Formats: sequence, C-alpha cells, structure tokens
Amino acid sequence: MLLRSFYFLSLLALGATQLTACAQAPPDQTPAVAPPPGAEKLPWLRNLLDSSAVLRPHAVALVLADAATGEPLFAQNEAKYFTPASNMKLFSLYAGLKLLPDSLPSLRYFSRGDTLFFQGTGDPTFLHGDVPSRRAFAFLQNAPGLLASCDIACATPYGPGWPWDDFGYYFQPERTAFPIYGNTVRFYATPPVGRVPSRLRVRPQSFAPLTGPVPAALRTPNIDKDTHVIRALDENRFYVVAPFNKRWIDEVPFRTSRAFMLRLLGDTLRRPLIGAPWRPRPTDVVHTLRGLPVDSLYRRMLRVSDNFLAEQLLLMASTTVGLHDSLSTQRVIRYVRKQYLGTLPDPVAWADGSGLSRLNLVTPRTLEALLLQLHKEVPEPRLLSLLAAGGRQGTLRKRYHDAQGPWVWGKTGSLSNNTNLSGYLRTKSGRLLAFTFLNNNHIADSGDIRNEMERVLRQVRARL
Repeated sequence: MLLRSFYFLSLLALGATQLTACAQAPPDQTPAVAPPPGAEKLPWLRNLLDSSAVLRPHAVALVLADAATGEPLFAQNEAKYFTPASNMKLFSLYAGLKLLPDSLPSLRYFSRGDTLFFQGTGDPTFLHGDVPSRRAFAFLQNAPGLLASCDIACATPYGPGWPWDDFGYYFQPERTAFPIYGNTVRFYATPPVGRVPSRLRVRPQSFAPLTGPVPAALRTPNIDKDTHVIRALDENRFYVVAPFNKRWIDEVPFRTSRAFMLRLLGDTLRRPLIGAPWRPRPTDVVHTLRGLPVDSLYRRMLRVSDNFLAEQLLLMASTTVGLHDSLSTQRVIRYVRKQYLGTLPDPVAWADGSGLSRLNLVTPRTLEALLLQLHKEVPEPRLLSLLAAGGRQGTLRKRYHDAQGPWVWGKTGSLSNNTNLSGYLRTKSGRLLAFTFLNNNHIADSGDIRNEMERVLRQVRARL
C-alpha cells in the first residue's frame, strides 16, 4: 500500500514538472525560414511597391541583380509563377543564339537532272514586309530548269493556348515551313483628295480579287472602331470597312495551305513550279541556302515584339536538332531546356516561341537568371542593341526618356491583364542591373501600370 502511494505521488510530481516546462516553452518552436536572397535588402524599394495604389491590387514581382557579377540586390515574389507574355521571346533568342549560325537558313535544296528540288526551313524573311530578304527569291527565280517545291512536316499553324479570335489580327499569322510575305496581306488606304477618289492598294496583288466591301452580315456591333479590314474565319476573303476618310495601313494574316502556297509562290516568281516529295538519293548533295544575318531577325523580333518572327525562329532552329524530317517547335524547346537551361532556378512551362500562349509560365528569378546568362555569353554592346531602348526605338520608344541617351533596354510582355518588362537598367552611378518586373492579373489600364513601373525604375536608377 505504501509503495502504491509513493508511485502515485511520483507521477503527480513528474506531471507537474512537464506542465511547468510546457508553460515556459515558446508558443511556436518552428524553425525560422531563411528569407530569400535580396529579401532583406533595399527596404525603401519594398515600401515603394507595397504602398503603390496602382500595384497593390494585383500580383507583382520585381527582381534586381548586378548584371556583371550576378549579385542579387532585391527580390519580391521571385519564386512564384507568372504569365510572362512576350518575355518568352528571351528564351527564343537564347535558343537561336545556341542553335543557329550567323546567317539564317533560307531553304534546303538539291538538283537532279534539270529539276531543282527545294523545301522550306521556316525562314520568315522571304519578301517579308519589315525584314525582307530577296536571297531565296532571286535564287529560285534564276534557277535553271524546273522548280519542284517539296513539303515538310511542320508545327500546327496556331500554337497551343493561342486565342482563336485573334486569327484576323496582324500579330497572329500562321506558322508554316515556307512563309511568304510574312503570311499576311497589307492594305494601304488613301483618302479622297479633291476630285480624286479614295484608293486601296493590296500587297501582294494576288489578294486584290479576294478583297471587297464588308457585307452587312459582318457588320457586328462589336467591331472595333479602328478595324479597317475583316477576314472571313476559314477562307481568304477580305472585307474593307468603307468609306475611309483618312490614310491608314492594315495588315491581316491569310489562311495558309499547301496548294495555296504553291499558287502564290508561282505567281510571285512568275514561273511554273510543281509539288514533289522530298526524296534525296545518296548521290544527291543537299545544300542550305543562307539568308539574312541572324541579328536582323533578332533585332526586329525583340524590339517590336514580333510574334511571327519568334515562332519561325524556333522552327528554323529545329533544322539543327535531330532529323531533318520536320520543323518542330516542341523538339527545340525540349532540346534547349535539357542542354542549356539546366541551371535555371525553376522549371519553365514553355509552350511556344512568341509568348502568345497563356500556357507559358515562369518564375521571375528564372527570367532573371536567363538575363544574367545572356549578359555573360553575349557581348554587352551586341546584347543591348538587340533590345528595345527607352526613348529610342521599339516598344519602349515613348518611355524612359533621357536627354543623355538610353538607360533602359528591355523586352516588353503584354497580354490582356498582364504587363511585364525584363531587361537591363543603367543606374546614374554607371552600374548595369538586370531586372525583371512582372504584373499579372490586373484590371487597371495597362498605361497606368506602365507609368507606375517607370516611376519605380526611375527610383532604382537614381538610388543605386
């Protein structure tokens, strides 16, 4: 009995000791998580972002690093995934830099007897309206004998996740193996002057017979007031909204097909050509005709954010990867991701070359790492010359002005409710920073977002 009482008293004493220890223990013993690199730096910048009435309602990320050393300077929401929009063109640029030679592959060909067999490589510059190359045109026009155009399997005309209702806008032409005129039609309107009536020029002229006044059925209430030309959904019929009382230029994609391309190319070359399978024999020597310098394409693609050039760039790059039996966007993406981007902080959801797809997702710190990698591998003067420059050219020409010259070079990325900018910033102290500034899911006007981004980056320039 005495032993049992002693045992009971011992249990009470032990319980009291444990209760006292629990009462004295801190309420949360979860080990503190180390802040991400740069999180503790530049509190004035964090306050600038957090206190902004324009930026506060939506998802915002800003990452800064020294371009020369890679030293992280600031990071906010750097590990979260964002829709990058046209900032994906930086990945396309990197793919081109790694896979393409100094001049674009315009077409592949071999001769047999009196016939020249040729096939496309995805080169978008064949009589393109903004980066035109006549190298392949002159080669085919002057080639002796018979011309045989050979088809090659190619990525689908539209990329995954592209908006279907953008088919009629200049920024979404179809992807093809042998583009011609940028796969678009251009319309040039001249208003009436005195007794001279209004005029409409169509380029290429082959589309003039397919152009007419807009029918009543297509005059829907939601037509944008700046719309001049409407294309039928599934055919090459173009309808002009008339009358027009001012000068304008409009560019509209046309529907592509194998038969239509053969007819259009024959009309353009003004010589007959046939379709034939690509079947070189072991004795046939296959050549690649070289076209424009690659920087001509990179510069146009990045400065004005040309979606078509970015998409075709990946198709051209695919001619250097694997077999030559197809032009594949996804083959290039898989190869570049595996061979060259393994050190990036986070995996990239990479769907297309242009950033048109909302399936693209990337973390800000991964975009920042790509900028640092580009700066490390490409001479700085060349790299900055490829990008839009504040106050000078491209999509930044109306912003970031300074009388002493550009101080921001970057790639803009815009989709509905998404406004982004990644690039390089020269501070007043002379330091070059790599920066990524992403704004996703905002309902504010994109102009207001851009104004606020400029206000913040001007502070960064002045204080760093």
